[in-house]
Amino acid sequence: MELTVRGSGVSATTGGRDLDQRLPLLVFIHGAALDKTTWQLQTRYFAHHGFSVLAVDLPGHGSSDGPVLGAVEDYADWVAELVDAAGFGEAHLVGHSMGALIALEAAARHPHRVSTLTMCGGAAAIRVHPGLLAASEQGEHLAYELLSSWGHGKPFHLGGHQTPGLWMMGGTIRLWERAPAGVLASDLHACNDYTGGPEAAGRVRCPALLIRGSVDIMTPSRAAAPLRERLAGLREVTIDGAGHIMMVEQPDRVIDAIAGFLPG
Repeated sequence: MELTVRGSGVSATTGGRDLDQRLPLLVFIHGAALDKTTWQLQTRYFAHHGFSVLAVDLPGHGSSDGPVLGAVEDYADWVAELVDAAGFGEAHLVGHSMGALIALEAAARHPHRVSTLTMCGGAAAIRVHPGLLAASEQGEHLAYELLSSWGHGKPFHLGGHQTPGLWMMGGTIRLWERAPAGVLASDLHACNDYTGGPEAAGRVRCPALLIRGSVDIMTPSRAAAPLRERLAGLREVTIDGAGHIMMVEQPDRVIDAIAGFLPG
């Protein structure tokens, strides 16, 4: 479906069902230079199990109009406006990686708009390797290869896709390849420059869940330490064998974790 936020078109998927104002809204926020398709299995499940669902392309990503916003705080404010544009008063937020930072900041800045917070591959801060930053700034294909290699757990480098014949790493690389020029560099800088995670965590008042992969090297367990210290009552689920992009690697386990957390 198409929405309008700040006068620009926003592309979103609803999991195969129209939005229903009588149902709670569940918003999925993708990671750096990815798009709404990373959530395709989760959106379809929850759209058929009691929720209105929006998996969005962030501004300047996927099929959404620009401009790219360039800062986690700006994206967080945009998400709050998205909830309004969809005609809902509040939403459950689920974010992955950069999307997790955005969801965290949105929950802190707009508590009246956020019912629950779920962070997949989340952390208080996501520092980006200088070599990866440089490769993204220069538009080198190496950036996509590094992200895919570091983002997927080793068991999924050669196989493991739930659909026979599909290559998980190649599919993820293709998503980054089709991102508009400059988007990956902008997103990686947004992650690297964001320092407000610990302070934001201290201001979150809604229930929060952290879903992490046991072999995630991009946001390892230690990167979430400030979240554990500051998010009151934080629940945590570790998916054994999953890397950073766990919603693609083990979609059913991610669905189970979210479903077990959201109010019934």
